[in-house]
Amino acid sequence: MARPGPLAEPGRAPRAERADAARNRARVLAAAEALFRTGDPGSVTMEDVARAAGVGRATLYRRYPDVRSIATALLDRHESALQEELLRGAPPLGPGAPPAERLTAFYGAMVDLLERFGHLLRSAESGSARFTTGAYGFWSAHVRALLAEAGTPHPEQLVDAVLAPLAPELYHRQRHDRGLTPEAVADGLAWLAARILAPSRSE
Repeated sequence: MARPGPLAEPGRAPRAERADAARNRARVLAAAEALFRTGDPGSVTMEDVARAAGVGRATLYRRYPDVRSIATALLDRHESALQEELLRGAPPLGPGAPPAERLTAFYGAMVDLLERFGHLLRSAESGSARFTTGAYGFWSAHVRALLAEAGTPHPEQLVDAVLAPLAPELYHRQRHDRGLTPEAVADGLAWLAARILAPSRSE
């Protein structure tokens, strides 16, 4: 933590200290993101992050106990921004568009997230750990609501199937083993969304 600045007024928190802490956090996350993106995420050390961020090791360890906690904070920041867009953003990602268009937009946003942070997601959400994250719970609730709005039969049974194409391991296979571009993956998911949430015909 940075050295405290001038004394604050009684009853108020020291603003300079909070600003310094926010700047340090931003520098740490930006440095970690660059390191994770350009190298092997598993080889990044706390010393690497401190050096790249220009902060002392004590400052870094006071906020983050290990590299995994930094990766989690980085993912949380970007996932929270996407969640905010889903709740209050402009359509079609946010409310106000038909369910199929919203699912297509959600798929596209998740492809962007996977492209940028897939290496971190594979580490943080490998195997069954994926289903226990708060983010997966949020994505599930969003997809469930879209399925219900579209009148899809048994939405609860379909939620995991609709989210299955967004598994980090699958995205990695599509990009690196099959050679698909992010645009090709997103196009395929748009095709899928249109058919999953096609307007229901009257029985």
